[in-house]
Amino acid sequence: MAKRIQFSRTGGPEVLEFVDVPPAAPGPGEVRVKNAAVGLNFIDIYFRTGLYPAPSLPSGLGTEGAGVVDAVGEGVTHLAVGDRVAYAQGPLGAYAELHTLPAGKVVKLPEAIDFETAAGCMLKGLTVQYLMRQTYELKGGETILWHAAAGGVGSIACQWARALGVKLIGTVSSPEKAALAEKNGAWATIDYTKEDVVERVRELTNGEMCDLVYDSVGKDTWETSLDCLKPRSLMVSFGNASGAVEGVNLGILNQKGSLFVTRPSLNGYADTPQRLQAMADELFAMLESGKISIDIAQRFPLAEAGKAQEALASRQTTGSTILIP
Repeated sequence: MAKRIQFSRTGGPEVLEFVDVPPAAPGPGEVRVKNAAVGLNFIDIYFRTGLYPAPSLPSGLGTEGAGVVDAVGEGVTHLAVGDRVAYAQGPLGAYAELHTLPAGKVVKLPEAIDFETAAGCMLKGLTVQYLMRQTYELKGGETILWHAAAGGVGSIACQWARALGVKLIGTVSSPEKAALAEKNGAWATIDYTKEDVVERVRELTNGEMCDLVYDSVGKDTWETSLDCLKPRSLMVSFGNASGAVEGVNLGILNQKGSLFVTRPSLNGYADTPQRLQAMADELFAMLESGKISIDIAQRFPLAEAGKAQEALASRQTTGSTILIP
């Protein structure tokens, strides 16, 4: 038997159960990974609450982890038992000692990168890769606004922006988070609890506003984000931390300056094993060069996944949080 976190109904952290389950043998094209560390992400909370429906109940939770291949299904040629690996996509169930998933969603981990770092950055780092290198290919010299700049994704974005020569203005909720974002490479920060974000962006940019806005907050920041953009520039809405953006009148994009908007996701970019590998290669190169480092600021035992999610949802965390099986 192997331990895992599952939920049989949607709701608060109390619906999470720590249970013994028989480990699933990998089918054709699959591998089973013995997790050394598991990543915690906001999307996990969306599934637990039912904002995103799980395929069936009871359901496992989580899609990100790192460890060692412990069994290989028929037809898998690029991975073998004992390989050090990491993953950020696939079926729910990473919150577990053992996780079975398609081999095409798993990449080999370079020796220089430890399991905790990988579990703390695969989903977040690949997210920043597609946002900054594919959704819009930043060249350097752009001014961008990034909401939640001290969180897991934001911490990586600040560092990647600095490496690219991009001026990142980050929104934060405290002086401590402002200091963290600036240490990671934010060009400037705005404490949205005390400052008017749009007015502060106007001041910082001498009235020019931003080339792009990256918004993972959703409903609460939608209008603010649009008001921070230059005419004909791009709004990238990639999360719903405050709830989904709904009921949008497309005419607002015209009124605010012929703006563009996109709602991308990791699965839309890392949609083949080849694209996933290319994205991971760039992320791993950034880690190995030292241009990006991962701050594992919180560690919880797997059994305390509910407590970890509460800390994340209430903005008590910085950097990355991992679960240890």
